[in-house]
Amino acid sequence: MTASYNKTVAQVQGQETQQVVADFNNLDTDAKLAWLYFVYEKMGDSVTPAAPGAAEPELAPLLVEDYLELSDEQQLEIMRDIVNRKDTEYSRAYGALKENNQLYIWYVWAEEMEDTVVGMPDNYQSTKAINDLLSRLEELDFEEQISILRTISGQMGHTDVKPIETQAQTGKTSSL
Repeated sequence: MTASYNKTVAQVQGQETQQVVADFNNLDTDAKLAWLYFVYEKMGDSVTPAAPGAAEPELAPLLVEDYLELSDEQQLEIMRDIVNRKDTEYSRAYGALKENNQLYIWYVWAEEMEDTVVGMPDNYQSTKAINDLLSRLEELDFEEQISILRTISGQMGHTDVKPIETQAQTGKTSSL
């Protein structure tokens, strides 16, 4: 699998994995956040964790250190902004990261949930759509799970970076 600078192009290959991403994208903002929470809650059990060693946490101090100091309301607003790709300081910081680092951000937030990161409301009731999507992810193998999580996390955040045009689009050959 190769990294894509075009965040709208899915990195998942199979039909089932593409459908999981499409179904995730059909969830509303808070349902997406709930699904991510449940995914990270199951890490190491039925969902394979992405290797935190593949990330570079020093690239995201705003999203790790600074974020943990904010109020619950501010943290939740930032998460929603990132999911909705709003043009905000935190969403831009997130959007500037590669997928492994974006996964790392969600991992850190999940690890700190209920402690220094806003948790799920006590009265939250998961929906059938969230539960079904989570079950489908759990049934997939490691590569498929990570591919889905990279694709989903890579589609979040705001960025002004545009994909590099291909030779077919420009009609020009690359020069060395």
